Amino acid sequence: MASSENQRNVIVAIDGSDSAEFALDWYCKNVHQKNDHVVLVHCPELNVMLHSQRWNNSVYVYDREMLEAMLRDEQRKIQKDLEKFAEKLKHHGIGGKVKSVMASKPGEGIVKACEDEHGEMIIIGSRGLGTLRRTFMGSVSDYVVHHSHVPVFVCRNKELHHHHHHQDHHQGEQQKSA
Repeated sequence: MASSENQRNVIVAIDGSDSAEFALDWYCKNVHQKNDHVVLVHCPELNVMLHSQRWNNSVYVYDREMLEAMLRDEQRKIQKDLEKFAEKLKHHGIGGKVKSVMASKPGEGIVKACEDEHGEMIIIGSRGLGTLRRTFMGSVSDYVVHHSHVPVFVCRNKELHHHHHHQDHHQGEQQKSA
């Protein structure tokens, strides 16, 4: 609940990526108001962890120790990301908190966290996945835009996207000449 009439609860989705960092910086520079309460929401993509090389190597063997070690590693990585983003809030002098949410899909977790925290807007980065990958896997930002009941700002880092596009184009040229 808002502690004052003028307070806005703003949800900023973070995943440890450059696009999430860009989104937080964009919010700070363009949208932030003095009384905003920011909730940094981290919703790990479990599919990434479950499809890691370590897991694939043990598909036929139930190795509890390895699974627990993977989960501990993932928790440490998440904790490090959360601390980095909390430090950014502190650096900008912005009040708020960090929240880690487990959900089958990150987009669902972000929308649910927004409802739970009475968010008035969501800020999310765009990772600039290629069209094919986005078609098959879906996009977290697409999901949030289509399922949120509050305004959603999707922040696109032109430099990051241009770099990925340039790399994809350059790789295509190398394949053609091979």
